[in-house]
Amino acid sequence: MPAITNHMPTAELQALDAAHHMHPFTAGNELAAKGARIIARAKGVYLTDSEGAEIMDGMAGLWCVNIGYGREELAEAAARQMRELPYYNTFFQTSHAPVIALASKIAELAPGDLNHTFFASSGSEANDTNIRMVRTYWAMKGKPSKSVIISRHNAYHGSSVGSASLGGMAPMHAQGGLPIPDIHHIDQPSWWAEGGDMSPEDFGLARAQELEKAIQELGEDRVAAFIAEPVQGAGGVIIAPDTYWPEIQRICDKYEILLIADEVICGFGRTGEWFGSQTLGIRPDIMTIAKGLSSGYQPIGGSVVSDDVAAVIDSGEFNHGYTYSGHPVACAVALENLRIMHEEGIVSHVRDVAGPHLKEQWQALGDHPLVGEASICGLMASIALTPDKASRAKFASDPGTVGLICRDHSFANGLIMRHVGDRLVISPPLVIQRDEIDILITRVRKALDGCLEDITKQGLMKPV
Repeated sequence: MPAITNHMPTAELQALDAAHHMHPFTAGNELAAKGARIIARAKGVYLTDSEGAEIMDGMAGLWCVNIGYGREELAEAAARQMRELPYYNTFFQTSHAPVIALASKIAELAPGDLNHTFFASSGSEANDTNIRMVRTYWAMKGKPSKSVIISRHNAYHGSSVGSASLGGMAPMHAQGGLPIPDIHHIDQPSWWAEGGDMSPEDFGLARAQELEKAIQELGEDRVAAFIAEPVQGAGGVIIAPDTYWPEIQRICDKYEILLIADEVICGFGRTGEWFGSQTLGIRPDIMTIAKGLSSGYQPIGGSVVSDDVAAVIDSGEFNHGYTYSGHPVACAVALENLRIMHEEGIVSHVRDVAGPHLKEQWQALGDHPLVGEASICGLMASIALTPDKASRAKFASDPGTVGLICRDHSFANGLIMRHVGDRLVISPPLVIQRDEIDILITRVRKALDGCLEDITKQGLMKPV
């Protein structure tokens, strides 16, 4: 049987996709009726679909293609490793050069004493590891009752049973019997949506202090860890007020609970430093990594842990692992990705060039009649859509209605921009240049103009 290629007619590919492929986070029947967009190839910050249309990828795939598409060096690194050692596991007191080199490199890049990595194939797997690791850590220290992990509403930490339980997204918890026991959620630090009449500074402190209240209510002897993204990505690029993270750090230190920074999106240059924890002054005991570690070219993730956590876990047998933990091809590709990022100065490009230019252009979107807030940290940004800027009002329509309309205009204009409710978010490849940022902003404005025209005609430009 001949291989299926991108050269088959689009309609045939869509029919086969509808017949046999189940998509993530998708209503399958609706997509089958519409037909999936088929991506054929990509280069730099642009995708090309099966009909030949060129699309700027404002989301870097799923927040992950940090060095852009089409880097031959990564393909060559994978091919070399496949010829030399295509696979071997890291069970049974065995290791190999790529995983050793990558673990050493991560320790060099990671802040503080985060010198040890337990590898996985995704952020979801790594956060499942974190659940078991923090509970095992406290049990091995003679405190087995410390099993509760505190997270935040509207957080995203993956979609496996464990990691989705850590996350705080109601639609995910509505399916499959989630969350699992001993996961507790506090409110998110989203001043725009939930701050009311409080100043951002007071709100940030109040939301952080919910952690202390939860520890006191649950019992300090029961709380094992607090997990959070430095910037909430899939939740809508929620950037906490400046008062939030120092207070969170104080509380974790005071009550001696482990702080887990989920760096799956923020890590590897996205915020203008190697890790979001460095940008925001967080001192985590564990960091979750994935996505940008290989720029999405290979599935790889991990838990980067402190000297203290590693010493305790290594004092006994940790009965945990995955077939593909430290896969040699994934490690080789990740190493080459990190080499390119270092040698080409991609993190400093985000910090000194692309980030400041995008920030100036992005914040200027605040003058649009639809935009109430334009938030940005490095190369991740969001805009909150509102019918009334002064009151930060929500639309009277069902949440996400206006956001979807705007997202569809963006797609039609040749820009992939994601909607989270009535927020629009971007996270472009870190290699994006100033002129490409200008194109991105032009397309965002065009999408906003088209959306405003549509919702005005439909009578949707009105607050709750």
